[in-house]
Amino acid sequence: MEEIRERVEKDGVEFISLQFSDLLGLVKEVVIPVEELGDTLSYGAWFDGSSIEGFARIQESDLFLKPDESTYAIVPWQNEGKTARFICDIYDKDGNPFPYDPRHILKEEIEKARASGYTYNVGPEPEFYLLNEDLSPLDAGGYFDMSSYAGYSLIKEIVRSLKSFGIEAEAAHHEVGRGQYEIDFNYGEALTTADRIITLKYAVKKIAQMRGFVATFMPKPFRGAPGSGMHVHESLSDLKGKNLFYDGNDKYGLSALAYNFIGGQMAHIKEMCLFLCPTVNSYKRLVPGFEAPVYISWGSMNRSALIRVPKWFGAKEDSARIEIRCADPTCNPYLAFALMLSSGLDGIQHRITPPQPREENIYSLDSSALSERGIEPLPSSLFEAIAMSQKSDMCRRVMGKDLFRRYTSVKEEEWDDFKIEVTEWERKRYGEIY
Repeated sequence: MEEIRERVEKDGVEFISLQFSDLLGLVKEVVIPVEELGDTLSYGAWFDGSSIEGFARIQESDLFLKPDESTYAIVPWQNEGKTARFICDIYDKDGNPFPYDPRHILKEEIEKARASGYTYNVGPEPEFYLLNEDLSPLDAGGYFDMSSYAGYSLIKEIVRSLKSFGIEAEAAHHEVGRGQYEIDFNYGEALTTADRIITLKYAVKKIAQMRGFVATFMPKPFRGAPGSGMHVHESLSDLKGKNLFYDGNDKYGLSALAYNFIGGQMAHIKEMCLFLCPTVNSYKRLVPGFEAPVYISWGSMNRSALIRVPKWFGAKEDSARIEIRCADPTCNPYLAFALMLSSGLDGIQHRITPPQPREENIYSLDSSALSERGIEPLPSSLFEAIAMSQKSDMCRRVMGKDLFRRYTSVKEEEWDDFKIEVTEWERKRYGEIY
């Protein structure tokens, strides 16, 4: 605590931003003057949890934010009143970890993995669109195209700002869609990486807004254009850092443990899809033809597969990993990683063997060919995803029955609201015909 106080004083900080994630993965914050930091580090900062989506009933509204000191960073764009940021854990009035805090849920699953001798490492690839004020794409560029001055300048400013938060971007590039970009950053331990995802989304949207643009992580903002996904690379290491997914004698360079991890995720993917692809719009991305997975399969160079085994440089042992491709950046990364880890560990515990790999273009197969190969589809709508999640003992265990019920209730309300919406497509399609 004393070290943090010294850093704050040295940095000339005036305000503290206490940030946390709500149930849906949206960043919330409470700002306090720096003079309150000492008490906040010791006791937490009170806030009304009944106002936060999915957190608490009115009679349980007293909650407290306690900063994780390792997440200290200077907010680079706060020129008036220097501000430092902490990501916080949430506690109840009795000083116990709040069981509905998404960050706490991931921490619990990480501890269970550690008890079995595993460290869970992930590397996400979040995609997003940069738009003009009229919500048209910022540029007309394509894959790896940085010809747009406005887009290129904005991306460089975002990458610089991420360094202030301790996030080193490994690569930033234009994606396939007009105005679509991707920023990849450090591969690492799951909790730190989840913190980095919510920080990246916060920074991207803030900087775009400051420069008169709009950034959106919406999975499918435009009809006929590529969707924005968040492919996640995954591996397990032992507690000393040795990669447990590597086997140099295997065709794919994977160990038996890695195959069981794949088997577990494929076995549970339908029930956890609601948390990896959590919006109505998510399922407009999961359609054939745009490199987004639709079918439950795995392979190596196959970009139509749900789980892909990347070719790592020189078969380096430390680089052995798998890539799950259905998640999108609207997910709550704490809940998504918790479920991805739990499903993989279930595969290891029960020695679930994945089906045969598929290297052909699965989109080219008709329904009978898919059936012959035993290839099943992912849920095709939020409604189907909700129904699949209701069958899941694993999701209830990881999230807790009460939070699981709250989350699914929020999503049922979202679906019910969507059902009664009348779209422009419907007016054009049916308005004059009938």
